[in-house]
Amino acid sequence: MANLISALLDFNPWWKEKFELPFKKREVYKDIQRFLPLRQIIALTGLRRVGKTTLLLKVVTDSIARGFPPRRVLYFAFDEFRQVEIRQVLKAYEEIIEEDIKAAPFLLVLDEIQKLGDWESQLKVIYDTSPKVKLLISGSESLFIKKKSQETLAGRIFEFKVEPLSFKEFLFFKGEPFEPIGLYERELSRLFDEFILTWGFPELVGVKEKAVIKKYIRESIVERVVYRDISQLFRIKDISVIESLLNIFMEEPGQVVELSDLAKDLKLTRQTLSNYLTYLEESFLIRKLYNFSRSRRKVERKIKKYYPTVVSPDLLFADDHTQKSRVFECLIVNQLKAEFFWRDPFKNEVDIVRWDKESVPFEVKYGKVELKGLLAFMRKFKIKRGFVISRDKEQTLKTDGQTIRIIPAFKFLLK
Repeated sequence: MANLISALLDFNPWWKEKFELPFKKREVYKDIQRFLPLRQIIALTGLRRVGKTTLLLKVVTDSIARGFPPRRVLYFAFDEFRQVEIRQVLKAYEEIIEEDIKAAPFLLVLDEIQKLGDWESQLKVIYDTSPKVKLLISGSESLFIKKKSQETLAGRIFEFKVEPLSFKEFLFFKGEPFEPIGLYERELSRLFDEFILTWGFPELVGVKEKAVIKKYIRESIVERVVYRDISQLFRIKDISVIESLLNIFMEEPGQVVELSDLAKDLKLTRQTLSNYLTYLEESFLIRKLYNFSRSRRKVERKIKKYYPTVVSPDLLFADDHTQKSRVFECLIVNQLKAEFFWRDPFKNEVDIVRWDKESVPFEVKYGKVELKGLLAFMRKFKIKRGFVISRDKEQTLKTDGQTIRIIPAFKFLLK
């Protein structure tokens, strides 16, 4: 209990004194704010080090600034307290502040909650028995991997995925002007190269040293997720196999995967490989793209492509054109949160297909611009417009009633 009380005092400095939080603008925070007045639990998920804790603490500081009593705001992180139950935390908290959390409005902020076994049932008890309590939680894996989680908290929770920084957010962090874009094109092109090295992690903004970036990506993100989060959550005996699988994608982004062939190469059963891919996807370390079709049933049956959410540091600092092209494509796929690509039996291919009210194809080209795959897609699906996201080229092409816009990545991501 003494260690728990000590941790609570360290976690909650606003109980005794004014607390100030350095905060840079994040676009997801506006979405979170809209749902705060509602009764439901707010859950933030996303890859490690993307800024979930900072967003939770921003809710804390904004609540206190609006007049919420500071001592009725509790923050607790379970990363180093895996054996502690929520009720134990609340009991220690009530002893410190000498209040009953059921008697008045309270804000409870619980970070890295997926570390706890049966966290869903523990939250449900608080939610159902303490109607004046507002709950915010976070997790470095999708909190709803398990069917049990979905069933236990059905109707009681809203989940927000926190992504790495967008290019626009990176500029906010740097304090760099970008409007009007035409005035700052040269500066934005240079800053985009700097943005690539951060891979969207807030703590890497301003860091350019190769050794620091490599160590950060390897130790703070990849190894912690693979060897701590995945191994403990799924109780995998040989975690090195998952690391090997991840390295395949980190070193060669955008691989088309045929499960039977890859399973044979890794000496795994097809089902085990499928499970491992799910673990990596739900831990936000890889992104799966489906081969586009207007039929949902066909989409599920067709081949799939995988991109890492962070590339190998060696690839990130490679000098040759092929490697730079891979890094560029992977970054754009992640920035656009891509879900679909397209490939036909004749090996025509489009890197990204956005599917909303209409299908919009995007080719990603670091160097030479080729339009064969894009035009094939536009003819097949009778699409009137397509995009090429380039490193620095800009042009508009019109042919047979179709328009293709070639636009530099830095400009596209800001518009």
